[in-house]
Amino acid sequence: MKGYLVLENGRVFEGKLLNDCSMANGEVVFSTAMISYQDIITDPSYFGQIVVMTYPLVGNVGFNEKSFSSRLAMVKGLVLREATDFPSHYEMEMDLISFLNESEIPVLTEVDTRALTKFIRSEGIMGGIITHNIDNKKRLINQAKKASEELTGDLVRYVTRKNVMKYSSGQKRIVLLDLGTKRGALESLIKRGLEIIAVPATYELEDIMSLKPEGVFISDGPGDPEAIKSVIETTRDLIGKLPIFGVGLGHQVLALALGAKTFKLAYGHRGTNHPVKDLSNNRVYITTQNHGYAVLESSINHSELEITLRSLNDNSLEGIKHKNLPVFSVQFDPEGFPGYSETGFFYDKFVELL
Repeated sequence: MKGYLVLENGRVFEGKLLNDCSMANGEVVFSTAMISYQDIITDPSYFGQIVVMTYPLVGNVGFNEKSFSSRLAMVKGLVLREATDFPSHYEMEMDLISFLNESEIPVLTEVDTRALTKFIRSEGIMGGIITHNIDNKKRLINQAKKASEELTGDLVRYVTRKNVMKYSSGQKRIVLLDLGTKRGALESLIKRGLEIIAVPATYELEDIMSLKPEGVFISDGPGDPEAIKSVIETTRDLIGKLPIFGVGLGHQVLALALGAKTFKLAYGHRGTNHPVKDLSNNRVYITTQNHGYAVLESSINHSELEITLRSLNDNSLEGIKHKNLPVFSVQFDPEGFPGYSETGFFYDKFVELL
C-alpha cells in the first residue's frame, strides 16, 4: 500500500507502508546508526518520535528479547529505505515487521532517506505524520504541527518506572533515578557489583535519602530537560550530599541544577558514531548518542564547573564535572548500548567516588 510522510512545513515524502498500521504522528528525527535498530526502536529517549534510519537496509537479523533497550516499542513510526524480506540470525525470535505490527508502529519503506535526512539537517527537526492518504493535506499538516508541540512538555512521566525495584546485591548501594533508563545502563551498573535501587522520577530528596544510598545515578530519557522542574529541584537538593553521575538527559538535568541553561539542537545527535574529545588527555572516543537538547556553554559557572568533554561534530558540550564535589556527567551513553563502546570507564569513575 502506498504511504506518505507529511512534514509540518508541507513537504511530502512518498513510500510504501509495510504493515497494518496506517497512521502515526510525531517529531521526525534521524539516526545514523548502522546497527542495533531493535535497541533504537525500544529506547525510551525516542519516545514520541518518528525515526528515519539513514542506513539503507534494516531488519536483516530480526529481533531478540535480550537486545531490547526496554520492554516496549517507544518510537511512533519508522521510516526506511529498505526492510529485509528474509531476516536470518541464530538468535532471532521475531522479524522486524511482526514486532512493529504487534506494537502498532507504522513502517514506511522505499523512501529516499538520504534526501529526507539532508532536508532535516538543513531545515531542522519538525513534526510529521505517516499516512496512507494525503487528500486532505491541510489537516495532515496541522496534525504534524500538533505532534511537534506535544513533545515540548514533560515526556519523562510516560517512560519512568511506576514502582521501586531492587537489582542485584552489592557492598555499595546506589539509587538510580529513572528518567527513562535503558537496559544497557542498568546492566553496566550491575556488572560493577553495585546494589541498585531504581526509583521513579517523582522521588524527592527525602524519599531518596531514606533508602540510604552511597550515590545517585541520573539516567537518560526523552524530551526537554527544562520541562521536568521537579527532577531539577531534587537534583539540586542532592548536590553536596552524595556522589552523582548523570547520563544523557541526566547530564542536562545536572547542569540545570547547577545553574546552567539548555537549548534545542537544530537536528540533534542520534547514532552510534559520534566523536567526542576528552579535554583532559586529548583522546577521542566514538560514542552512542540520542538527544535533541544540549547544555549552553556560555551559561556554565566556570568557578564551580569544569568542561571535560566536547563534540568534534559541532563543538557542543559533552561532559562536565564539579571542581570540588564528587559530581559529574556525560551527554552520551557510556555503555554504548546500542553500538560499540570504549567509554564504559565512566561507570568505573562513578564507582570510585562512592
